[in-house]
Amino acid sequence: MKKLLLVCAAAGSTALLSGCATSGGMSKADKRFARGEYETAIELYKADVAKGKDVATANYRLAEAYRLSNRIEQSEGYYKAAIDGGVKAPDAQFYYGQSLKANGKYDEAAQQFDAYTQANAGRALAPRAEMESRNAKMANTIVAMRTNNEVMPLDQVNTPAAEFGSSIMPDTKELVFASGREGKKYLGNGENFNDLYAVKFDDAEKMTGGAVRKLEPIFNTENKHEASATYTPDGKTMVFARSNDGSKKGLLSVDLWISYFKNGAWSEPVLANINDRTADDFAPAFSPDGQTLYFASSRKGGLGGNDIYKATLGPNGRFSPAENLGDQINTPGNDNFPAVAPDGTMYFSSDGQPGLGKLDIFMVDKGKVTNLGAPINSSGDDFAPYFTTKDIGVFSSNRAGGKGSDDLYMFRKKALKLVTFYADGTVVTRNDKTGVTAPASNEEVVLYGRDGQKLQTVTTDAEGKFSIKLDSAAANYSLVADRPGFFTARTPLSTVGRKPSQDQLPNEMNDVRLPVAMTLTEIVKNKAIRVENIFYDYDKSDIRPDAAAELDKLVETLNDNPKITIELSSHTDSRGKDAYNQTLSQKRAQSAVDYIISKGVDKSRITAKGYGETRPEIKNAKTEEQYQRNRRTEFKVTKIAE
Repeated sequence: MKKLLLVCAAAGSTALLSGCATSGGMSKADKRFARGEYETAIELYKADVAKGKDVATANYRLAEAYRLSNRIEQSEGYYKAAIDGGVKAPDAQFYYGQSLKANGKYDEAAQQFDAYTQANAGRALAPRAEMESRNAKMANTIVAMRTNNEVMPLDQVNTPAAEFGSSIMPDTKELVFASGREGKKYLGNGENFNDLYAVKFDDAEKMTGGAVRKLEPIFNTENKHEASATYTPDGKTMVFARSNDGSKKGLLSVDLWISYFKNGAWSEPVLANINDRTADDFAPAFSPDGQTLYFASSRKGGLGGNDIYKATLGPNGRFSPAENLGDQINTPGNDNFPAVAPDGTMYFSSDGQPGLGKLDIFMVDKGKVTNLGAPINSSGDDFAPYFTTKDIGVFSSNRAGGKGSDDLYMFRKKALKLVTFYADGTVVTRNDKTGVTAPASNEEVVLYGRDGQKLQTVTTDAEGKFSIKLDSAAANYSLVADRPGFFTARTPLSTVGRKPSQDQLPNEMNDVRLPVAMTLTEIVKNKAIRVENIFYDYDKSDIRPDAAAELDKLVETLNDNPKITIELSSHTDSRGKDAYNQTLSQKRAQSAVDYIISKGVDKSRITAKGYGETRPEIKNAKTEEQYQRNRRTEFKVTKIAE
């Protein structure tokens, strides 16, 4: 992603000299690195690694060269090799985490950021590492947020070179963009310097056809980058970003330039009055009314890397002092490429908000920042959105599958297809003696939320059927039906993970119906009911975790049926001495009862009884399976209060 590379092209920049000195003086690779000639430095450092020359340091600078030329996804292996080799660079682990995130390895990235934070609490990057860890842990959720927005590459414009940062020239209706398709090579990344181009599409709506032309020579130079042109709606004022040529010391890479259309021609561009001479100022974008200019800057006083600012354009062509947009939008990371849609909605790109890897595009909706999700966003850099209408526009991306390092993509925002969940249920009564079921007509069914809050009550029809509309958001519920003389029927229901993907939904509004079956079983006094999966360790009566989970269900039954009193019994198989089996079964029954009482059930409602081997379910058991059937836990209702 080119953002004019935001790398100092000036030889001797102190920012790029950091960490390059060695005890033996600067090597040829170090000198190239210090001048920002990363492409050349990369090859020289690779040669050093191959020769076994200061391998850990060479690997680290290789990784840094890729990062500083905005190819951090290619730096992962070099950061790891440097760290494994014991490189003395405290921030290497942080940047290694960023490279992992850029390659979609979110869990591994979070581990690196957490480890960096713990070991480097006092370093400048520690707060950002905490933020990066939080974002990486949210990334898998964002990956699943795929929308039904449409994305299509502008293949008639894209080339193997970079194309990015578009806008519409008001008078000619041409799409203006930056490209490195021709010209002098920029040694920062091995690609050409970027210039401004324009195309008037034959079909403006579909953005197809048309011939590309280079803008006038006053806007383009041989040895500087130009990009991100923006225009006032009357077409009389143009602001764009231009780098210096590296010949002036103390002047960083990018500034904003302004030109006016007068007497049928554009004036020679001059520096805008809102530049900070010690920082990069880039990615300008006028508001739809042309009164406000938004732009990105690395100037001091911001919240992190690059922040987004705004300034008002006065009638004299000068801008008011720049104003930082604050922490609602800006983060400790890089926040770039602002844009305002025709309806006034703000969009921007950021690697500091929770996203998919590098830069993602975000929308500010009612004060809330929202990730646009895939397919507009990807694991690469997705940036510089520009809206031609409320829901149609162009953005830039270096995602996999494009023609070049950055390509232009047309997008069409489409409203999310909505889902309404319904619980469609049937309640039946079951005669315990005959096993016959019948519809439970005129039965109240209550819907409870996750916290036990009563949400809705419905009544079944003559066929025992009911339907309840649920929250459209994913949630967990329980449905309860209660009838005198029957065990309360309680059924869990969850909509978590039940929402179909956008491409599976046929309509703008979709009903998803979840079937529910509920059975009210008649209570028969003194009839034993087996409690499944209650196991004990050999010769033990302690409640194991797996048994506790099953006993919790019995606790729920007692809570749902407050009028019943039960006996809980334990049985052994016939192996072992009778007296011992009797004692063991009593201990096991009592342990289960004690556990249930510990969960808040009144002790007067439950009695422990051990029957030893006296009541086998299978007499004359011979196989292990038969013995297992006899080793069981049961309960029976002994009393039903009026």
